[in-house]
Amino acid sequence: MARRVVVALLAPVAWAPPGVDPTDWRTALAEDVVDLLAMLNEVDTAVAVTRADRWLADAVIWPQTAVYEVPEPTPNAVFAALTTTDRYEQVAVVAGDAPDLPGLTVGKLLRPLSSRPVAVAPAEGGLPGLLGMAARLPVPSWLPPLDMDATVPAAIRAAAPRPGDLAVTPSWHRLRGPADLARLDPALDGWEHTRSLLSGADRSG
Repeated sequence: MARRVVVALLAPVAWAPPGVDPTDWRTALAEDVVDLLAMLNEVDTAVAVTRADRWLADAVIWPQTAVYEVPEPTPNAVFAALTTTDRYEQVAVVAGDAPDLPGLTVGKLLRPLSSRPVAVAPAEGGLPGLLGMAARLPVPSWLPPLDMDATVPAAIRAAAPRPGDLAVTPSWHRLRGPADLARLDPALDGWEHTRSLLSGADRSG
């Protein structure tokens, strides 16, 4: 089996619900994503942050979770950091603001790498951006610069030598604005930290 790692990219979060401290909100989102990844089977898990955000990684990681400091919070920076370690053959990068992300969705992001060099999961919600990105290491030279909040699968496919070099896997929502709160499913297990903050905000409101 290929040596694989799933990395939570803990990029800055641009908003917080009314009544919720922005730092607490960002920490809760990150902690829920990291907890979800820690439950995955047959993969290593890690987080990636800029040096300025190392405090966040230290606040949410589990023992033995690897932390990669990257110069910018992009999948390309994560891929570059992992390539230098020579520990893994496949890497998936997932957004740090998808607290109720199902593990099955992460698995589907990795699955195409058995036959494709790159896979992408779009973000739901009508806005451009990615939920996650996966690639074999080293990543192909044609892979363009990626922005988790702006890149769309069509832009990656346009850069590929062949359209079939990119697999598009099921999407999931991220919490990038107030409208996204309605996408959270209270029946889903997990996302306890985010759920607790939102419950407290509701009571205080």
